[in-house]
Amino acid sequence: MNGADSLVQTLFHSGVDVCFANPGTSEMHVVAALDRVDGMRAILGLFEGVVTGAADGYARMAGKPAATLLHLGPGLANGIANLHNARKAAVPIVNIVGDHASSHSMYTDAPLSSDIHGICRPVSHWLHSTASARTAASDAARAVQAARAAPGQIATLIVPADAAWSDDAEGPAPVLPVLGPAPVSSEAIDRVAKALLAGKKTALLMRGAATHRAGAEAAGRIAAKSGARLLHDYFAPRITRGAGVPRIERIPYFAENIVEFLAGLEQIVLVGAPPPVTFFAYPGKPSWVTPEGCELFYLAHPHEDAVAALNAVADAIGAPKKGEGVALVRSGLPPKGALNSFSMGQVIARFLPEGAIISDDAVTSSLGMHHSLVDAPMHDILYLTGGAIGGALPMATGAAIACPGRKSIAISGDGAAAMTLQSLWTNAREKQDVVTIICANKSYAVLNVELARTGASNVGPKALQMFDLHNPELDWVALARGMGVEATSAATSEDFAIQFEDAMKTRGPRLIEAVL
Repeated sequence: MNGADSLVQTLFHSGVDVCFANPGTSEMHVVAALDRVDGMRAILGLFEGVVTGAADGYARMAGKPAATLLHLGPGLANGIANLHNARKAAVPIVNIVGDHASSHSMYTDAPLSSDIHGICRPVSHWLHSTASARTAASDAARAVQAARAAPGQIATLIVPADAAWSDDAEGPAPVLPVLGPAPVSSEAIDRVAKALLAGKKTALLMRGAATHRAGAEAAGRIAAKSGARLLHDYFAPRITRGAGVPRIERIPYFAENIVEFLAGLEQIVLVGAPPPVTFFAYPGKPSWVTPEGCELFYLAHPHEDAVAALNAVADAIGAPKKGEGVALVRSGLPPKGALNSFSMGQVIARFLPEGAIISDDAVTSSLGMHHSLVDAPMHDILYLTGGAIGGALPMATGAAIACPGRKSIAISGDGAAAMTLQSLWTNAREKQDVVTIICANKSYAVLNVELARTGASNVGPKALQMFDLHNPELDWVALARGMGVEATSAATSEDFAIQFEDAMKTRGPRLIEAVL
């Protein structure tokens, strides 16, 4: 057995049965090994940012890692932006990165030679290079264990080509135990319970499993008893929301809005979340936005069992067995006329099927959309945790692999989608039930906002051109059709409603260009 076979079999036995890949010469033996393991699914992405973004979306919904297969240092470098997002989301991913054969590594002037460890390290919690075929299997087992350590980590295993092709491997390695979430101390539970019963204005700021359905329901019990507000940060990894689930408020994006939103709070309980800070620094505006005099309590750190802790606190304060869930509101259709963010949200909420998965990378274009969606049928939403745009399309691709029976919807700005539009090709190739909505405002609109907020002066046409996507305009209908995806364009609310309703009733990949 060669090293590649032992590695892939170990991944599969350890529960990793999906591999998103963009391989090259150094990975050929791993590619061949994928074909020899029944049940291992290999999915090609035309760009490494699609591969890593899909692995992120898959992990957020599956709760376990997929593998990526990437070509040396430059291959992983092409996928770094979405690995950055995945790292901020604290999700598990196992990167398998090929390297030159050890006998070739001395030739540092070879075209693909690079500081591969230096490239991988910033986006890897765990990083290791396989020494030989004899250690490939045990290294793979350790990589999976590291990835699955709570709350989820990026594990990167570098595999030299000769470690993959050599025939002296000893077979797959045993599955290693998963280091699951640690229990929260009884002292932390008692401290938070006491704080909640003190009669002070309190909010629970939640992240990770605390914002999935079971966590939201546990937090809803606490809110029903104590009156505490339930919050999540602006770019939380995954929120279960909609009909039947307790409402969790989203902290705003801009500093002054956050300050107003949190004003009056006397206590904030952190449940798998860090204290709130702004996304950027701005002249004359605060980065630290916890109200002055507001006390911070840690109920659960990210590596701890937040859901169990929430239920324990609910029991300790005598909360009811169930909190209040959101009532379903099927939005009426918006007035006829030009499409905008708010009317788009009304249409999506009107026709959204229960259990849908939405990945959102629309930035400014999604601000109005969520007003309607919070009362829509129950669904999961995946946000852009690390702020590296281009995540929505590949996350929807990965989510559709993790949950093939659920409608997956990517909502992205045209500037963001242009970075990973190759996802559409994978949607078509895999016949995925993914609907992509491109919010086409022909600009990096958020940067026009940020330009004013940062106080940059003497802005001329050369600077403004950096944010403009005209001349030429991206033809999203043609781009999608060129990748095998049915596509239409809508500039009015009524056209968007017709097209989106049809997309929700029809299985298969679809793109709607929403001209805003």
